[in-house]
Amino acid sequence: MLPETVKVPKIAVVDKVSLPAKQTALVIVDMQNDFAHPDGKLYGPAAREIIPRIASLLERARAKGVRVVYTQDTHYKDDPVEFPIWGQHVVKGTWGWQIVEELKPREGDIVIEKMRYDAFFGTPLDHVLRMYGVRHLVVTGTVANICVLHTVASARLRLYDVVVPIDAIAALNEFDYAAALRQMDFLYKVTLTTTQGVEFS
Repeated sequence: MLPETVKVPKIAVVDKVSLPAKQTALVIVDMQNDFAHPDGKLYGPAAREIIPRIASLLERARAKGVRVVYTQDTHYKDDPVEFPIWGQHVVKGTWGWQIVEELKPREGDIVIEKMRYDAFFGTPLDHVLRMYGVRHLVVTGTVANICVLHTVASARLRLYDVVVPIDAIAALNEFDYAAALRQMDFLYKVTLTTTQGVEFS
């Protein structure tokens, strides 16, 4: 029988992280209307709440010349893998598939369309990052224990240095959020901080 309560082990969160701007990319995971807008098909209120913090970090990153990468969850209307689990969502070309207005990509930003949770799986993301000499990733977005975690895990297995501002990722509930942080900290040795703790030099 599963326990009714689970004690979350201590998770290390550092105050400050300084990253070399030219070797760093800010990765914004799946901040799309279907996930982060109240009218979205799989809306999670926590995803809406992190938009201002991601926007603030995005502004500072752009000011320092940090490369900006968006992942855009992408499905077709008859997706046989995820739709049986989640229902239809982020169908390519629809309003729900678009990145939220507050975080719209600009010219020169990189947008990676992905069909599965992991932004590296079946996409050119790793090649693009290495082509630009990126070794450090600051990962934000939604959902913490699904697409964010799988992308972070895949990045670490490829030996990227990964930083996650814990106030710039969102989950569907507190348990999933805590579980994601535990895996990032304990298993993948990600550096956890806050949006204000991220500095670009």
